[in-house]
Amino acid sequence: MDQIWIGEGLRSWDDRGSVSFNNDFHFDSVKRYYVLTNHRRGFVRAWHGHKEESKWVTVLRGAALIGLVNIDDWTQPSKDLIPFKFVLTEHTPQILHIPGGYANGFKTLTEDAILLFFSSATVEESRRDDYRYFARYWDIWEENER
Repeated sequence: MDQIWIGEGLRSWDDRGSVSFNNDFHFDSVKRYYVLTNHRRGFVRAWHGHKEESKWVTVLRGAALIGLVNIDDWTQPSKDLIPFKFVLTEHTPQILHIPGGYANGFKTLTEDAILLFFSSATVEESRRDDYRYFARYWDIWEENER
């Protein structure tokens, strides 16, 4: 099974503006992409999983909390599973890999958050490999005040 990883990108500025890039991300397995926004800050879209399909996500604008959980039983997953949490922002051009076998979700941390997803499956392939769970099945969405 593939592993979760984050590809670290860079941002460069000069007198014309900036360029964000991630030269280590290769599109060999990508079949499609889609862009997601939420209608308000703090909205949670979760949990959506695939046995086979892999995804990659980056934040184009704003910030988002991304959650991933390795599913143990696709019909009745354990509520005791411990999700991974990642915060992605427009300021650091990271790409998070979501391997097959995981469910994922996100919460927008800013009003203007825009997320770009790449997928290893066509829409038809994805529909045949689609598992959904209640948004708070693993409730990792509380923000920690420090």
